Amino acid sequence: MRIVGLTGGIASGKSSVSNLFKAHGIPVVDADIVARNVLKKGTGGWKKVVSAFGEDILLDNGEVDRAKLGQIVFSDPGKRQLLNRLLAPFISRGILMEVLKLWMKGCSIIVLDVPLLFEAKMDKWTKPIVVVWVDPETQLQRLMTRDGSTEEEAKSRINAQMSLDLKRSKADIVIDNTGTLEALHEEFQKVLIQITKPLTWTELMLSRKGAFLALFSIFVGVAICQKSS
Repeated sequence: MRIVGLTGGIASGKSSVSNLFKAHGIPVVDADIVARNVLKKGTGGWKKVVSAFGEDILLDNGEVDRAKLGQIVFSDPGKRQLLNRLLAPFISRGILMEVLKLWMKGCSIIVLDVPLLFEAKMDKWTKPIVVVWVDPETQLQRLMTRDGSTEEEAKSRINAQMSLDLKRSKADIVIDNTGTLEALHEEFQKVLIQITKPLTWTELMLSRKGAFLALFSIFVGVAICQKSS
């Protein structure tokens, strides 16, 4: 089984690339969706976060006001680190369960879409690692346009994340998304060829098919030994 790591930065176009993988039939485990699930009312993650940040972050229905929580953590690095530390075990477990479900279905290639892939040390699980990169000015302008934020607000959110240049230096594959949507599609086609190349022997043995082949080989070996004894 090949587990591909996909990451980028805010307004880099990572979600567009994630959707392209889905459109080509490659399953994607989205860490943002997992994170939303672990923050649902009454869950272990919800209890940890409410205990740490107080009930002021809750909506009238008891769910976490994600926008309000986001404002708190983006303006305070200490609180951001606290939130990541509280939710990391729940998110990691949720991602692992999603991967296991896809493994059971026989999927041989899975993409992990994780914004904090390096920060959460999840890059150790994935190979290759794909980073969606844009230059700083393009990232800033796209974020301001997307969210209607001021330059100061946009810079604050960008600076709260690991820089895209640093992420690029850790990548196996870099998708330059500075250009047009058409250029992104062309770049993605090249990446798709690399991602879908035949599995290595190690990757094959980690897949469900590989596990069945290993079990079959063991049974055959046992049968031959019994017959010859």
